Amino acid sequence: MIYSRFEDVPVWQESRKFVNKVYNVLVRNDKLRRDFSLVDQLKRAAYSILLNIAEGFERSSNKEFANFLNIAKGSAGEVRSILYILLDNNYISKEDFNILNTEILTISAHLSNFRKFLLSKSDYKK
Repeated sequence: MIYSRFEDVPVWQESRKFVNKVYNVLVRNDKLRRDFSLVDQLKRAAYSILLNIAEGFERSSNKEFANFLNIAKGSAGEVRSILYILLDNNYISKEDFNILNTEILTISAHLSNFRKFLLSKSDYKK
């Protein structure tokens, strides 16, 4: 399938929903909100996934897009690490951790698969 807008890319849509869930966890957690640097790092890592997918889509080649998907995957790994910090410091419940961790693992796998797909196609976007 050829996408005409980054908003149509399924992994971008999944990432958008994930960012909203992260923000919802932050909003309802008074203890976590007081740890400004950790909250800031989590927010930046989470929305970096979304932003890198969009930026890569707007590039002129599959190779460039794939590179941005790789960067987004790195940000997903950063989010996963932060989730462990949140869990270990009792900022989030085990249930919230499991939900968010499962979703970020899925997003990471989708980024990897989409990247492989792009690199296997010579003329995907245009």
